[in-house]
Amino acid sequence: MFNTSYLNRIELESFEKLQTNYVKKRYIISRTILKHILRNITNERSIFGISTYKDRYGKVCILNHKELYICISYTENLAALAVSKVEVGIDIEILRKMVLKSNLKNMSIKPSLRDEIETGTDFLKIWTLKEAYSKFSNKNMHLIFNKELDLSSVNHSTYFLDKKYIFSIVTNSGSHIIDINRLQKIDCNWD
Repeated sequence: MFNTSYLNRIELESFEKLQTNYVKKRYIISRTILKHILRNITNERSIFGISTYKDRYGKVCILNHKELYICISYTENLAALAVSKVEVGIDIEILRKMVLKSNLKNMSIKPSLRDEIETGTDFLKIWTLKEAYSKFSNKNMHLIFNKELDLSSVNHSTYFLDKKYIFSIVTNSGSHIIDINRLQKIDCNWD
C-alpha cells in the first residue's frame, strides 16, 4: 500500500508508530522530498545515502551531517520543510477562524495583547511563532505555549502565503536568507 523504499530502518520504525494512513502518507512524502533536497546539498550520489532520525526531543536530524538543521511542519495537505546551516524552527498553518476563548486560556499572552486579538489571523501569528520557537529551541511545546514568548534573543519572521497560509520562522542568525520554493501542485488523494 505504501512505498517505503526510501525509508531507512530508523525511519521505518517511526513510520510504523504512526496511527493513520493520512499521517503515514504525509511522513513518506515529506521524507522523500527532504531526501531529494538533501542529496543535492550534501552531494550524496543517491537519496539512499541520506538517513534521517529524530533526537530525544523529536527534532529531525541527518546522520553524519550535524552542520545542517531540519525542521518540518504540516497543515492540511501541505508540508513545509526548512533546511538550514543555522538552527531553525518553522510552523505553517492554514488561515482559519478559531474559537479564541478556549485557546487563549491555554496560551500565555500579555493581557494588553489579548485585547488586540480580534481575529484568528492575529492568534495564528502568535501560535505559529510559539510553535516555530519551540521547534527552534527543541523544547516541549507545552512549555512554550504556557509562557509569554520572548523573541528578543532570536530572529523571527512571519509571512502570509497565497492569502491562505501563515508561515513563521525562528533562527539564531542575525543575517539569513529565506528562500521559499514551492513544488508543483499535483492531484493527490490524501485519504
